[in-house]
Amino acid sequence: MSQRNSIRKNPSRETCENTIRRILMTEVLEHGKNKHFRSASDFMKYFESLYPASDALTKQVQRAVKSMDMPKDDSGYFIVNKTTAQHEQDNEIRELFSKGQISMTSLEECETVFLAVKDHLRSHLIYCLEHSETFAGKYVTILETCNGIILYTQNKNQLMVLLNSLTI
Repeated sequence: MSQRNSIRKNPSRETCENTIRRILMTEVLEHGKNKHFRSASDFMKYFESLYPASDALTKQVQRAVKSMDMPKDDSGYFIVNKTTAQHEQDNEIRELFSKGQISMTSLEECETVFLAVKDHLRSHLIYCLEHSETFAGKYVTILETCNGIILYTQNKNQLMVLLNSLTI
């Protein structure tokens, strides 16, 4: 066996990326989040246990980390399975949630009421319902459909009584 065949070749950038992902996923599964990896050099101990230490190996791991475009958390640790762009989008959404005091309601807990409304009246009726003091708090949301309006409500009976009182 020749000297050339006995020395293991450096991994490809793709192999490094997959290995780094596995390392970080294991870290998250064991500790709940990444608590150890902030830079390419933090992965070198693992790669050097598999491949001969060299400048080429270091550069390959650095290239892999750079191409993965992983964002970092507030402490400087890599965030797994997100690109920097995804992390920025998530932060923008988080900020909007905070500024808008957004709350969530599961529509699984709601019942629906469908109103068959002619096309030319739908938008105006939705506007009137949205601005009505009488209907305030009686529905969770309103959806315009191709042939009417759907109201999601947590108290269908009360909404039906109110709607029926207007149709007489």
